[in-house]
Amino acid sequence: MLTRELLKQVRQIEIKTKGLVNEVFSGEYHSVFKGRGMEFSEVREYQVGDDIRSIDWNVTARFGHPFIKIFEEERELTVMLLVDLSGSLAFGTIEKTKQQIAAELSAILAFSAMKNNDKVGLILFTDQIEKFISPRKGRSHVLRIIREVLSFEPRGNETDLKAALEYFHHTIKKKSIAFLISDFIDEGYDKILRIVGKKHDLISIILQDRREKDLPRSGLMKLRDAETGKIRYIDTSSKVIQDYFRKKNNEIETKRNQLLLSSGIDSINVDTGHSYIKPLIDFFKIREKRY
Repeated sequence: MLTRELLKQVRQIEIKTKGLVNEVFSGEYHSVFKGRGMEFSEVREYQVGDDIRSIDWNVTARFGHPFIKIFEEERELTVMLLVDLSGSLAFGTIEKTKQQIAAELSAILAFSAMKNNDKVGLILFTDQIEKFISPRKGRSHVLRIIREVLSFEPRGNETDLKAALEYFHHTIKKKSIAFLISDFIDEGYDKILRIVGKKHDLISIILQDRREKDLPRSGLMKLRDAETGKIRYIDTSSKVIQDYFRKKNNEIETKRNQLLLSSGIDSINVDTGHSYIKPLIDFFKIREKRY
């Protein structure tokens, strides 16, 4: 059942993100993701001024005079959203959780694709594949994607990026644009990340919250791991604890960034306490200069 509150949230996201798409991201998206190239359409007789490199020699030999190949731009793309719904995505210390941010980002990307007549699909995952929605077009399809990211209740609670990338690799055979939206709190996905990155245009969107980097100095605190459920008591006022927490976080972040860089995967860093508009615009500008 779709609750009134959920429908209200979906509608609010639609209004907000469609406005951003129309005003900011539509042109950026189109200029960066231009289609797979040129597709063969038909042959016609050679005319003076035609490029001789386009001559179809097989047809020319059959009819005894030159024919050339006609190509058209293959514009339609497939965009896949791989969205992490593990327990840590429910975390957020400002106004929104990482999951709510993921829903808004999914909406922007999906509406941008829709405006350019591209198909959009969705894979929701935790430590298992939670849901797969085949790539399709249309507003109602995009609204369904937003609803699922916002309200789907996963069976799993932990993160398995390796399983999500393997499922995507085996399910989507055609080269596509894939946005992997996660906080990347996981290991062991190095090999499949490189494989998928070579076949598809894979972009990572890394969701972060400031409290994952800096612990508040609040004395003895009870902390629960959002994915494993384990509870620990730590003294957040301790310099040893603060230094260890900061060092551990920096090590994880450095290792992840090095992996993405060495694998040729572009990254967009989004913090729950800041607007995601600038990171997205910066990404599109860098992409546009490169291509």
